[in-house]
Amino acid sequence: MDLKPLARDERAELAAFLETLTPEQWEAPSLCAGWRVRDVVAHMISYEDLGVRELAGRIAQGRFTVSRTNAVGVAGAGTRTPEELLAMLRRRLQPTGLTAGLSGLIALTDGVIHHQDIRRPLGRSREIPAERLLPALRGALRSPAIGGFWRARGVRLVATDLDWSRGSGPDVRGPAEALLMVIAGRRGIVPELSGPGRQRLADRVERPPRDG
Repeated sequence: MDLKPLARDERAELAAFLETLTPEQWEAPSLCAGWRVRDVVAHMISYEDLGVRELAGRIAQGRFTVSRTNAVGVAGAGTRTPEELLAMLRRRLQPTGLTAGLSGLIALTDGVIHHQDIRRPLGRSREIPAERLLPALRGALRSPAIGGFWRARGVRLVATDLDWSRGSGPDVRGPAEALLMVIAGRRGIVPELSGPGRQRLADRVERPPRDG
């Protein structure tokens, strides 16, 4: 299934939301540790135009770790204004290059998670279409960069608002969006979940982050 149209829809919805933000909200912290809203937007578009050689160079510059490689991309767009970042996002609604991988699953998963990274701290909830949320859950569990499989091992994730469950072990129940954000490593969301496996998941997610 080609997921690129869904990823494009997700990015377009994010762009429309970003247009409503004040300058102060662009500087507000996101759920990504150490990143403001503007940094998350910069990250989302930082891989779009990279060819194989440029991507390899960035990975080397980031000393072959995901966090440092992402930071290189954010730094490259860090001096741009919110208006410039928004314009860049609008020009890159259609996934290309690395993010178009796996039929657009990378872009869709990245887009849904980072959209929530921005919205949650601002208190601006939304209803994510199931046709986007379900593939994003799958993508988060598959992606080595996200590490969802490692966090969710040994528990059974059960969505209470969608017909979806994965894994084996003691249940962890909750809204699909909250499950997604927790297995993506976002802290402070575990209390929205329930079930006998919740503490096991919390032990993996709520521990202090380590560099690299």
